[in-house]
Amino acid sequence: MVYSLLPLNYFYYFCGMARIMAIDYGSKRVGIAVTDPLQIIANGLTTVHSKDVIDFLKKYIDKEPVECIVVGEPKRMSNEPSDAARFIEPFVIHLKRTFPKIKVERLDERFTSKMAFQTMIDGGLKKKDRQNKELVDEISATIILQSYMQSKQR
Repeated sequence: MVYSLLPLNYFYYFCGMARIMAIDYGSKRVGIAVTDPLQIIANGLTTVHSKDVIDFLKKYIDKEPVECIVVGEPKRMSNEPSDAARFIEPFVIHLKRTFPKIKVERLDERFTSKMAFQTMIDGGLKKKDRQNKELVDEISATIILQSYMQSKQR
C-alpha cells in the first residue's frame, strides 16, 4: 500500500494551525510579516506597493491559512491617532470586507520604524543598506508581529 503525503499546509489547515500576519501600512509601501504555522516565530515576508496589497494578500491567503491580521495603528505621543491614520482606516475597513472570516486586530506601532532602523544598525547593515525603506517597512511589520505575539502570552 502506498501512502501519499498531503502538503504540509493542508496538515496545518486541518489541525487548526494557521499563521498570524502583520501589516505596516504606508501610503506608498506596505511591510508584511508572518508567523510560522505553529505561531512561534515572526518573519518578515515582503514589502509591496500599497495599491497591490489586497491582491497580494488574496494570493497569499489562498495558499497559506491565516487566522489573524494585525495592522499597525499609528499614534502620537498623546495617544491620539496620527495623520497617517486617515490612510489606514479605509484600508482596515476594506481588509475586513475582503476577508470577513479572518480576525483583524490593531496594535500601536509607535517607534517601530525607529526600532527597525536600530535593528538594522545592530545587525551590522551598511549605511547604504539601511537606506532601503522597503527593508525598514518589512522589519517594522515584523516588530509589530512580535509585539502582538508577546501581548498574547501575558
